[in-house]
Amino acid sequence: MDATTAYLSDYAFRLRYADLSADAINQAKRTLIDTLGCGVGAFDGEPAVVARRIAARSQGDPPARLLGTRQRASLDMAAFANTALVRYLDCNDTYAAKGTGHPSDMIPAVLAAAEARGADGRAVITAIVLAHEVFCRLADEVPLKGWDQGMFVGIGTACGAGQILGLDAAALGHAISIAITSGVPLGVTRIGELSMWKGCATAAAVRIGVFAAQLAADGMTGPPAPFEGRDGLWQHLGIEAPKWGRFGGGGEPFRINATSFKAYPSVVHTQGSIGLALELRSQVAADQIASARVATYGDAVRRTASEGEKWDPKTRETADHSTPFLVAAAWQDGAVTPATYTPSRIQDPSLRPLIKKLTVVEDPDFTRRYPAEACARIDVTTTDGRTLTAETRYPKGHRANPLSDAEVEAKFRGLASPALGADGCDGVLAHAWALEKAATADALLESLVAR
Repeated sequence: MDATTAYLSDYAFRLRYADLSADAINQAKRTLIDTLGCGVGAFDGEPAVVARRIAARSQGDPPARLLGTRQRASLDMAAFANTALVRYLDCNDTYAAKGTGHPSDMIPAVLAAAEARGADGRAVITAIVLAHEVFCRLADEVPLKGWDQGMFVGIGTACGAGQILGLDAAALGHAISIAITSGVPLGVTRIGELSMWKGCATAAAVRIGVFAAQLAADGMTGPPAPFEGRDGLWQHLGIEAPKWGRFGGGGEPFRINATSFKAYPSVVHTQGSIGLALELRSQVAADQIASARVATYGDAVRRTASEGEKWDPKTRETADHSTPFLVAAAWQDGAVTPATYTPSRIQDPSLRPLIKKLTVVEDPDFTRRYPAEACARIDVTTTDGRTLTAETRYPKGHRANPLSDAEVEAKFRGLASPALGADGCDGVLAHAWALEKAATADALLESLVAR
């Protein structure tokens, strides 16, 4: 196998719970809670319903549970359907570097493999940290250049699920190879008017990663040089093979502690602008705005305001990637929640006059400071001639301005209580915070069954 495959597979094989720092263990549990809240909160979302319906037609030996139910499906299809749930609200964690994405998309794969294998809570925590480490270290070195973040997800999933399934280093190498050679998704998923597939693309990568681990467990081999060989990943990306430094452990911090959580259900590039709109709303009502200028970093402008579709969204997926829509909705409503994305609200003509008063521009200095900072500034001119400004470097939830444990719990309750009720939320939180003591993940999964 090539050097990258060998490095990743050896790390995945050797990492143990005893190698994890206390901070990494705590962050893994916080991330699990955040992820499960996003998943349960999306239980009735249309893509999640479709994915669950398709997954329920499959059988597994052993099977894995469909999140929020007592139904079971094949391991890979359960991981797919459960990841589609987690992604639907666009509210789970984010890691920003040369590549950007949502490493907690891989948690449903870890849970499905743990259920099938009967793995204990410490194994689940270790696999979550491992999958995050692989995803984030790849993102540190690899620009996506027109490809989708599922590239990182498939590899991380093969490592996390493969470790849970008991693969040795050689088999893990084959799982990684199978995942990357068969599952590199296109970036067009997130361009223009966004479809339901926006929230399912990484679910498909998760499914491939799980399937690759299952194949490798039964002896399937993959190409020996998927990264560094001729027509391998590095050649297709047009980059030199990265020189890998130390991964987490042995005093080296784990990348899971460098992830950010979201305060609002929308793409990460809009978090700062939403928070600033809510801050300024207390000083000027929407109908008092003559004009408002949103300045932010280049990726945020390109992803959320550079296309006509983002200025007149038609789908939920486009609306949660639209700075103009989200700033206008935050100003009018005083919040951005899942209710912001009802079809009637997305198409509400009362939002359009405010949207027309907005401009969204790149600030070159903000671009230079990204991704270490996620800067945004809003300058408002009022109808009576006043000027107001608000600015942020670290929106709430950013790794430099993190949610507290209490805020993570409050976010979970806000998303999950309609499906679980207050007592049900209590049960999930109790199981998640004590996961390292659990003999299996069964009690946690059972506590997630919707009422």
